[in-house]
Amino acid sequence: MKNDNLLKRVGDLGFPLFEAEEDKKVNLTLADMVKTKDLRLWEGFPVVLANSAEKGLFDYKKASLYLKEPVDKSCLAKLLVLSLALYKFFNLKFTWTDGLYKSLAGASKKESERFLDSLKNSDELQVGNYRMSTHRLKAVFTNYFSQSQARLKELVAVKNELGLEYALSQVFSPKQKELFFKKLKKEKLTKTEKEYFSRAVKKKILALANTELHSLSQKLLE
Repeated sequence: MKNDNLLKRVGDLGFPLFEAEEDKKVNLTLADMVKTKDLRLWEGFPVVLANSAEKGLFDYKKASLYLKEPVDKSCLAKLLVLSLALYKFFNLKFTWTDGLYKSLAGASKKESERFLDSLKNSDELQVGNYRMSTHRLKAVFTNYFSQSQARLKELVAVKNELGLEYALSQVFSPKQKELFFKKLKKEKLTKTEKEYFSRAVKKKILALANTELHSLSQKLLE
């Protein structure tokens, strides 16, 4: 594989086989992954999508604009639908998936059901003119999340635990929420991010951690 820059960007967005890069050009990265027609990268597409969308960085329309060929645009849509089917297969519920479904063509629901059946039956997956292994796709996804259980709990609501993402969105802006999770995962912050975290995010966290405030809030909801 010759595109080293793409490999680094993919690694930065959560696919563990690749190196990290500071510059997170999310939509371009996902579009480039599609254009490679490299099934190894396509197998990691659901991982990269989940990481990107959870941080509020993925935009389907913007990613599509990077693709000039109709066949590439079609493959992007199919990989998105496949990813949504894979999340459903693993009973993972994200707050952003409903919006993505609406952004895709009306046939996405039917195609998602077809992909889901293939995943359940371990049949090959047909994405455009390419066949993908359900075994490899599921193995890549489970391998990533088995190594990142703590991050998974922070980023998504698993099965019936659906309240965290919504609650955080009521308190923090998208950027503040991103810094909140980066701090939880002990990721390195830039000088600007550290200053913003101390100035804005930390104050909100201290308020949320106040036991008296929590008690009063509970009483108001009774």
